Amino acid sequence: MYTRILLPTDGSETTDRALEHALDLATQYDAELHVLYVVDATVFANDVETGAIVEEFETMGNRIVDHVIQQATDAGIEPTRTSVVRGTPHKRILEYTDENEIDLVVMGTHGRSGLDRYLLGSVTEKVVRLSDAPVLTVRESSS
Repeated sequence: MYTRILLPTDGSETTDRALEHALDLATQYDAELHVLYVVDATVFANDVETGAIVEEFETMGNRIVDHVIQQATDAGIEPTRTSVVRGTPHKRILEYTDENEIDLVVMGTHGRSGLDRYLLGSVTEKVVRLSDAPVLTVRESSS
């Protein structure tokens, strides 16, 4: 049923919970796991002074992705495809999903509601609304 599963990650606890589900599904369906980290370039101006900051976020993204790869390897899931990209997070996730023929996207959600949800928006919500592939959302633990 699933041959390619995408886990967009930001390194948060919510993503760690989503990873548990992605690893379980990848094992169950013998699926390839894709891990994507998006540096939100929309929050930075395009000038020389922010270049170093963006590069630092890319370095952090690579560390996060490497950590996920290690967890996947420990769970016996290989190969794992990874990518660290710049852009608008929900758009880059949707582009990656289409370009790599992803069968399932597994994402964490913070479960915000009311004014927080309205003001902050939600990458996960946008992906759920716009993705052609099914999206499994995993809510942040309530503990």
